[in-house]
Amino acid sequence: MYADDETVRRILQGTGDTWAVVGLSANRSRAAHGVAEVLQRFGKKVVPVHPKAEPVHGEQGYASLADIPFPVDVVDVFVNSDLAGGVADEAVAAGAKAVWFQLGVIDEAACARTRAAGLDMVMDRCPAIEIPRLGRPS
Repeated sequence: MYADDETVRRILQGTGDTWAVVGLSANRSRAAHGVAEVLQRFGKKVVPVHPKAEPVHGEQGYASLADIPFPVDVVDVFVNSDLAGGVADEAVAAGAKAVWFQLGVIDEAACARTRAAGLDMVMDRCPAIEIPRLGRPS
């Protein structure tokens, strides 16, 4: 396990409502598209982060975390594991409170760095699965 249920619950229910979803584009066939929709349904503001910076689910997109002109609470990462560590480092630099690596996204060194920086970290799990399992965010 890369995160205990209490950490997952804390992120979903208390860390904050603004989630930057790295890898979210308008491509409906990608997992990020559906997960972002679930996050919105449960009251989260979704901020698409993708090189195309296109709007998704009615929200303005940005090319990088550094381009987002307001604070984000959670950075949800839908990129390959070999790129995920760099995104986690950007999340720390951007002042995020938590980083969430999606199913199949694993970088143990990045996880350790992120936690050492004081952020909550979840790896190889999906909030769309965890929300119904651990209860709705308040």
